[in-house]
Amino acid sequence: MTYEEHLDEVTTLITEKYGLDDDSAIRMVMRAQADDFFSGHDDDPSICTLERAHLDARAVFKRYK
Repeated sequence: MTYEEHLDEVTTLITEKYGLDDDSAIRMVMRAQADDFFSGHDDDPSICTLERAHLDARAVFKRYK
């Protein structure tokens, strides 16, 4: 998946796993992106997998809730 698709998947997983509304999940992912949480993903698209999206969703939620 592309970097943008990965961010969308992380956002979707946060809403599904943690019950946040779309706007809250989007803000959380945007904060993580602003903090360069996803900088390696943009440099190496092979990181952008569904498995990694699940890990990232958990990490982003824990860090930015």
